[in-house]
Amino acid sequence: MGIALPRWVWIGTCALAATAGMINAVGYLGYEHQAVTHLTGTTTLLGMAIGQGRTAMALELAALALAFLGGATLSGLIIQNGTLKLGRRYGLALAIESAMLAAAVPMLERQWLAGIFLAAAACGLQNGMVTTYSGAIIRTTHVTGLFTDLGLALGHWIRGLPVGTRRASLCLLIILSFLAGGIVGVWLFQAYSYRALYVPAVLTGSAGFSYAAYRQLQLQRQR
Repeated sequence: MGIALPRWVWIGTCALAATAGMINAVGYLGYEHQAVTHLTGTTTLLGMAIGQGRTAMALELAALALAFLGGATLSGLIIQNGTLKLGRRYGLALAIESAMLAAAVPMLERQWLAGIFLAAAACGLQNGMVTTYSGAIIRTTHVTGLFTDLGLALGHWIRGLPVGTRRASLCLLIILSFLAGGIVGVWLFQAYSYRALYVPAVLTGSAGFSYAAYRQLQLQRQR
């Protein structure tokens, strides 16, 4: 049972999850031990900063959240649809994400906050780009929902209920890809500091080019 997933969905989502894991590791190690690929912790810290009267920190965290929101908004402007489907302008979105990550490096090296905001916007763009496929929620910049879906599948399996095996497999692969990306991100940051972000920048740029080439090949086959 489960949704039918084309090969490009498996490869693309896992590659993007690994990329997000790298970005998050670099952001966490280089910026106030704060994640940049999702906003749960950021929103909690924002509430704490407001409650403690730390205005400067509250404004900084609010700007980080707005940067992520801005990236997701840009994704909506480019893709214009929440359903994952071959033929949409994912290549352009990935190219912009790549440029954002590359541009963030020199800013972060100068300790400019704009650099971390740009990285967060890139993650918002990526997360907005990959949303649903055949009704199944797909996320690549955070894994909380994936752990929830995987746990539900395990519960159903224990009770002998039908389980969407392909969906569960995709959740597990994305989680492992994000984990692997985090491990690699630590190694890269230890060796190259913020320049480690050039690696996910190259990966997203390459993914955008590969998607455009794959899309063109599919169009030629349909003629």
